Amino acid sequence: MNSRVLSEWKRLSDDLHADCRIFDVRKSRFHRRSDQKEGDFFVLDTNDWVNVLAVTKNEELVLVRQFRFGTEEFSLEPPGGVIEKGESPVLAGERELQEETGFAGKRAKVIGSVFPNSAIMSNRCHFLLVEEVEETSATSFDPHEELETVLIPLSELKNLVKKEEITHSIALNGIFHLLLHLGL
Repeated sequence: MNSRVLSEWKRLSDDLHADCRIFDVRKSRFHRRSDQKEGDFFVLDTNDWVNVLAVTKNEELVLVRQFRFGTEEFSLEPPGGVIEKGESPVLAGERELQEETGFAGKRAKVIGSVFPNSAIMSNRCHFLLVEEVEETSATSFDPHEELETVLIPLSELKNLVKKEEITHSIALNGIFHLLLHLGL
């Protein structure tokens, strides 16, 4: 095991590099104390996110299939989205679940959170468990959204991951948190 003591980095400057509508790109200059190295680093600065792990009374997980522009492919993942300034992860998750699937449920609670990519991003993604969900209203998609709601038995989740039918890393992280929480 490496017993080396890591040296802290101190931010010397922080400037807005680009405003990209849903995130800012910040250019920060850092200094490492141990060897006096300095460097410029770019960070995507955005609101926190929420992914909703919505479970029906029949022990099915509500997922959505949607086109993702980064991969130019469809992705199967939990519903979710941006947490607005001043909004709690619970309220944001309940809102996103209803807007994207028309489902609502009971006992919403955060069961974990992660940094999506701490190398280049400053935000967190929170995982919200909502139980006994059922379809209660129509969907209300954002202007560029088009989603298909898919119900997956909890017993099939590991198999879908093995078959690489769920490949979105944050979705996989959320499913892992759900399985840990449920003891599966």
